[in-house]
Amino acid sequence: MTRYVYDFSEGSMEQKDLLGGKGANLAEMVRIGLPVPAGFTISTDACRAYLRTQQAPAELADEVSAHLARIEGQMGRRLGDADDPLLVSVRSGAKFSMPGMMETVLNIGLNDESVKGLAAQSGNPRFAWDSYRRLMQMFGKTVLDMDGDIFETRLEQMKAARGVEQDTELTAEDLESLTTKYRLAIQNATGRDFPQDPREQLDMAVLAVFRSWMGERAVLYRRQERIPHDLGTAVNVQAMVFGNLSEDSGTGVCFTRDPATGEKGVYGDYLMNAQGEDVVAGIRNTHPLHDLEADSPEAYKELRAAMDTLEHHYRDLCDIEFTIERGTLWMLQTRVGKRTAEAAFRIAGQLIDEGTITEQEALTRVTGAHLTALMFPRFDASAATAELTRGVAASPGAAVGAIVFDTADAQAKAAAGEDCILVRTETNPDDLGGMIAARGILTSRGGKTSHAAVVARGMGKTCVVGADSLVVDTENRTIAIRGEAGHFLNEGDVVSIDGGTGAVFEGAVPVVASPVVDYFEGRVQPESATDEIVRAVDRIMTIADRERRLKVRANADTPADAARAVRFGAEGIGLTRTEHMFLGERRQLVEHLILAETEEEREAALESLRPLQVQDFAEIFTAMGDRPVTVRLIDPPLHEFLPDYTHLAVKVAVAESEGHSSPADVKMLQAVTRLHESNPMFGLRGVRLGITTAGLFEMQIRAILEAFRVVRRAGAHGTVEIMVPLVDAVEELDLVREEAEAIAREFGEEPGAGKNVAIGTMMELPRACLTAGRIAQSADFFSFGTNDLTQTTWGFSRDDVEGSFFSAYLDKGVFGVSPFETIDVDGVGRLVELAVAEGRAAKPGLKTGVCGEHGGDPESVHFFHRAGLDYVSCSPFRVPVARLEAGRAAVMQG
Repeated sequence: MTRYVYDFSEGSMEQKDLLGGKGANLAEMVRIGLPVPAGFTISTDACRAYLRTQQAPAELADEVSAHLARIEGQMGRRLGDADDPLLVSVRSGAKFSMPGMMETVLNIGLNDESVKGLAAQSGNPRFAWDSYRRLMQMFGKTVLDMDGDIFETRLEQMKAARGVEQDTELTAEDLESLTTKYRLAIQNATGRDFPQDPREQLDMAVLAVFRSWMGERAVLYRRQERIPHDLGTAVNVQAMVFGNLSEDSGTGVCFTRDPATGEKGVYGDYLMNAQGEDVVAGIRNTHPLHDLEADSPEAYKELRAAMDTLEHHYRDLCDIEFTIERGTLWMLQTRVGKRTAEAAFRIAGQLIDEGTITEQEALTRVTGAHLTALMFPRFDASAATAELTRGVAASPGAAVGAIVFDTADAQAKAAAGEDCILVRTETNPDDLGGMIAARGILTSRGGKTSHAAVVARGMGKTCVVGADSLVVDTENRTIAIRGEAGHFLNEGDVVSIDGGTGAVFEGAVPVVASPVVDYFEGRVQPESATDEIVRAVDRIMTIADRERRLKVRANADTPADAARAVRFGAEGIGLTRTEHMFLGERRQLVEHLILAETEEEREAALESLRPLQVQDFAEIFTAMGDRPVTVRLIDPPLHEFLPDYTHLAVKVAVAESEGHSSPADVKMLQAVTRLHESNPMFGLRGVRLGITTAGLFEMQIRAILEAFRVVRRAGAHGTVEIMVPLVDAVEELDLVREEAEAIAREFGEEPGAGKNVAIGTMMELPRACLTAGRIAQSADFFSFGTNDLTQTTWGFSRDDVEGSFFSAYLDKGVFGVSPFETIDVDGVGRLVELAVAEGRAAKPGLKTGVCGEHGGDPESVHFFHRAGLDYVSCSPFRVPVARLEAGRAAVMQG
């Protein structure tokens, strides 16, 4: 039989899966001898059993009775006894701290009879009736699902009737009257009386905790924090101790260090003659913890000793809840405390210096999310702001600028040295230039995995998407606000967007720059930095770089991106997308290639592109110096370089109807029609395009090697890796490799693994992964394109599905997180592992990496470490995060 209930004395901090975080930490405090009120934990197994059947396990009632009897024996009182009642609290306690879970219910065991016994035993009738009204209020709101305002309204009415401002000013008679009002409210709302049986109160509260696991707030929080939905929650039942019993009683919350800055000291708040919710709810103004020394000197001395004990034991910042009952200290809860990003880095360094943790352990105390938060500029929190609307926080940071609606205007503003915010209904690849030029991106549609969000995060650009109260009219250059008639924003008006919260402000909000980015850019040296956080980050990054096995490269398509990647610590380029070199003014040259009708016209078009590619590649190779550079041959279908079919068709039809059609437009429409594909993601692109479009790959390979020769003659000693995209069969790779080898020999290079020039493939199709052993025979390296591998494995196009069913899939739990944000380990990840294993079995030492944006996602980096890849590659801005997480993966996984 499964055991469901454990006394606090039976567990430890290592049992969070079974006892939840709160229960495990209570057990640990008991184990190390701290004063903890007696209690027991109902395990997560019981919750999972309830969720399966919607009924408590049959054995649970008897187990609870047995452990309740233990508490009664330890405390010398029985639950709900009419003369001297034992009261208990019921708290939820999942493995991870979850603000969305059920609130605590205190004072279970009180009823119309035991409240009188509590009054007599305490000698304080006011305290007894206050405890009873609190039980009714908490029970009604959290267990019976009543609107909390029902109780608050009656409380405020009572205070107004008595002419007082604080709850503490109400008399015992007032509070007794209030319980009568509360009981009536419960009857009206639920059709039943407040339960008088103490055991019924307890059982109902336990089941309410189980139900709260699937509550809307809890589900939303788990989704945001990527917490699995199948963990379940534990329930902690604990004997009550009372901070509101007398003037020498009190309650508070404290931290062993400042969770905002990491500074050592006495941090916390408390209230005398109060219960815990009074401290956190802001009902009364709290006092700073150091004042407790005067109010309760012995308890303060014991608390400081307990704080030191806990921090030494947990070897980290601890968050502690305590109660003082008539001068006696009781510890109610502890956990490793949440902290700001700045505090995380500073505390990690402090604990090293104090000899508490090793340098390797310090990497487990910070995360890539912490580092990301430190890298973005932020709004001045002290500034007065007027929030216009709120969307989805897609890419952190603070950006202020004038509204622009297209790439041309964004680039013009940037060229003039003016800041702007690119506002679109949604973005597409044609907006890339504007996105680069703008300080931030704001869209009225889209989610965290939309084009705008993904590109912005990759560039480190502030972005808010899905602000659906905005009606973006690009034609008239205005933004209307839904529900606010006559409220318009015009092109040129200034807005401020907060990518960390999703808030959008009308007008300019002051921005504070990030010193951490200045450090990565090389503008600030850690030894001379005035900001301590720079030195703290440098220290941790130095440890991470020393510990990590994974190399970190960058995805860079321009010399500027390549140079920034080097400054941010990239050890090479894992992906240069050559198609980005064909945008802007060069798009017309690609059109010439597509429209060429003769061999001479085609060769002329290719030759016009070649010198431009040579220049681009040479600048990137120069920026990277002696580091390796992986260049992907052109991947997208050619139609992406042509005008929109619908727009062009309408233009031609209108012109023909008016009798002045353009032969050039007609010819272009014919080309667009010829190249149109129902699903271009699965169509003529990648290696298929290179094989069927004579001379295209040859031109690119020649341009790459010509630029490589120029740079090597100038003294650089890097390597170039030519990557063939979208390979499905080894025969495709063989065709391209044969041509590439012949061209390389013309330039005096013999391609191969470990040579100056290597030829490999981008693994982005399931069949390629399944036949990796054969493909490895013809490849010098594998680079996993996990964006397309995710699309082709799942069978959907990101651009199409994000705006259709992704939100529903996230809401219904099909996805815990978008597979484009964090790699799908079970499906896509399994293909990666299979391809690495079979590739290396066929060719030991085969170099493998990843060049999808998953390479900069913290969770994905840990997977790639486990899978045995040699490197990850991501956008330049995410390189420091990848470096940190690669170090963390090495320490945490070994």
